[in-house]
Amino acid sequence: MEKEERKKKVKEEAKEKEGRLTGPRVIGRRDVLKGFATVPFLGAFAGAWARKRHIERELKNNLLEVVHLTAEPADIVPVAINSKPLRLGIIGFGLRGRHLLRATGHAEPQWIDDAKASAASNRLDTSYEDFMNQEDLNVVINGVCDVFNIHAEEAVEAGANIFRQGKGGKMGTVPKRYRTYKELIASPEIDAVIIATPDHWHAPMAIEAARAGKHVYLEKPMTWNVPETYELVKAVKENNIIFQLGHQGRQTESYIKAKEAIQKNILGKITLVEVCTNRNDPNGAWVYPIHPKAGPDNIDWAQFLGQAPFHEFSLERFFRWRCWWDYSTGLNGDLLTHEYDSINQIMSIGIPDSVVASGGIYFFKDGRTVPDVQQVVMEFTKHDLTLLYSASLASDRQRGKVIMGHDAHMEISDRLVINADPQSTAYSEKIKQGVIDPVVPIYSFTPGKKGIDGVASATEQYFASRGLLYTYRKGRRVDTTYLHMREWIHCIRAHIQPSCNIDQGFEEAISAHMATIALREGRRVYWDREKEIII
Repeated sequence: MEKEERKKKVKEEAKEKEGRLTGPRVIGRRDVLKGFATVPFLGAFAGAWARKRHIERELKNNLLEVVHLTAEPADIVPVAINSKPLRLGIIGFGLRGRHLLRATGHAEPQWIDDAKASAASNRLDTSYEDFMNQEDLNVVINGVCDVFNIHAEEAVEAGANIFRQGKGGKMGTVPKRYRTYKELIASPEIDAVIIATPDHWHAPMAIEAARAGKHVYLEKPMTWNVPETYELVKAVKENNIIFQLGHQGRQTESYIKAKEAIQKNILGKITLVEVCTNRNDPNGAWVYPIHPKAGPDNIDWAQFLGQAPFHEFSLERFFRWRCWWDYSTGLNGDLLTHEYDSINQIMSIGIPDSVVASGGIYFFKDGRTVPDVQQVVMEFTKHDLTLLYSASLASDRQRGKVIMGHDAHMEISDRLVINADPQSTAYSEKIKQGVIDPVVPIYSFTPGKKGIDGVASATEQYFASRGLLYTYRKGRRVDTTYLHMREWIHCIRAHIQPSCNIDQGFEEAISAHMATIALREGRRVYWDREKEIII
């Protein structure tokens, strides 16, 4: 009997040594190293490799019990795409206006030529391929408006480029150029309006469009001041139009996974969120190029000013308007809103209970009035949560977007990484067993990455890292602005609400205005939830 037991024990030891035990076992990361350490390298490399792969599979299976995220982007299904075309008008054809019109499938012929040339010289630059792969959204550009004649003429050319061709290519019907936004909005030939103007014009144009029954795609921030925020919400809801605010980050695949992680409580109790904007090139600090042919003879300066304080004609103010409070909402409206909206998308935090802010003009002593360095602290009492925002336009040191919980923290950009906390309560046993090593991510998601992307400037790198230039669908790179515009157009046809509708916009606008008031008045500001006013 003893002899039989001895034989049985020898056989079991042999099976264990070869990695063929089939019984349940908790595999830790230390076992991966032992997989190589216990087998002679030269004579048994294949066996060691097989054992290592076996252990890694077991480890992965164990981690799947901790983090298993399956959420996929919920793309809006096209409705009546073969019906009559949606007739669009665009107001503003600067940096964002061009990108927005490309998102509808219309690009300046010169951009087509430049994108093709760039793709030919740099295989990593897929901008042209991405654009050509966009589906036909069945829209026509019926009207354009820009107070700078050269931009307006380029917008007309882009709107006619329905075949997506370069200079000298076949063109379609030329859209009408309107001299004022009021004429464009009033036109019976326009169903929906894209607004990509300086901040101080956002609300007045959107309000007029809503009252005229025109659907609105509005670039962020939603409003320039607090009173017009309430007025715009009222106009949109009373006239039952489809409104989409231009936070294209809503389409970023990693944000959708992050939201699922929050819903599954993978991070445990969350008490702190840190977001930042750090950039270090002139464009990133709003020192945009001045068009060499621009002047008072081809710019309608009075129409540009609108409700802004009077100022003598200035090319610098016209092209670099973000640098002045007269036309801009500063860091809060331009960049904090992106970071806030992403966290609101992921965590549904809503409007903060209180906000403090500080900052100043520390580097760009160029006559601007808005800070180039700033910090904002938002307190959310209901959630026991603080959101910290910091920004520098004179340093490229990236710190990312981090959501910190008791059991794990999550870093979010165009990718997603989750690490367990060494002192986690939920994962303490798995940490002791070696299944989880707090130094190594328990979850990592990098959609569609096969190489370095062909993005050039520091500012472009910043936006790309935050999923604000492109994301992925089924492994293929896709422009996030195109996806956001596509969603709005499909929602118009189905008459349903898009992802960044007027309610999301209200939360964005009030939160940003609280930060601006706190900064400019040097005090803590509060949100009265009952009266829905800032105090």
